[in-house]
Amino acid sequence: MLRTPTGGAGHGTAAAGERAMSIGTVLLQLRDEFPEVTISKIRFLEAEGLIEPQRTPSGYRKFSPADVERLAQVLRMQRDHYLPLKVIREHLEALARGEQAALPSGGGQGDAVDLLRDQDPGRATAARIGRSELLAAAEATEEQLEEWEAYGLILPAAGGSYDAEAVTVARLVADLGRFGLEPRHLRAVKAAAEREAGLVEQVVAPLRRHRNPQTRAHAEATAKELAELSVRLHAALVQTALKVSFH
Repeated sequence: MLRTPTGGAGHGTAAAGERAMSIGTVLLQLRDEFPEVTISKIRFLEAEGLIEPQRTPSGYRKFSPADVERLAQVLRMQRDHYLPLKVIREHLEALARGEQAALPSGGGQGDAVDLLRDQDPGRATAARIGRSELLAAAEATEEQLEEWEAYGLILPAAGGSYDAEAVTVARLVADLGRFGLEPRHLRAVKAAAEREAGLVEQVVAPLRRHRNPQTRAHAEATAKELAELSVRLHAALVQTALKVSFH
């Protein structure tokens, strides 16, 4: 449920008595609801004018609770409605002026994802979105998407549409690109993901071929759990490798 943002044009000025937070603290607060949010993403949203945190004399960002709530609103509208930042900014500005602004449409097919999620959360990933919706959700250009596709990072369906997971991939690739990591650098990441998926498939394939519907359903649940464990292991190994390299 979206909530009305606190304050108007001066949302970056903390009110008296509000506890100012560092960008790292803000990241920790947002991670429960938005596990994929990064410091880079927060800085990008600031650069785009979606938030205006205070700055200390030495230049460090200090976020008020109102800034954090506004960030959460922006992230929800991106995640749940596939809205571009320009539309999100206009919507929040209208609310800040006291206008009863309806939430804009994300472009039709994004709404279909929302409808499927409401009716049956398990079917949300089966929804398809169009190319323009994907570009808007990732805040990417046509040239960027073409390059991502050329390197196999994002693959359209036969009809040119994309599944909901493509939005997550596109956003992450775009975020990495802001650090100078190009699609050619991410081929190793994709190859590793395909190997991990192959291991999961080896475990669940016999269950998926079973005649019993309950066994096949168990296969899907097992595949999901194995995928989550694999992602956690991958993240832990990367963190371990980075700590070793810094010594």
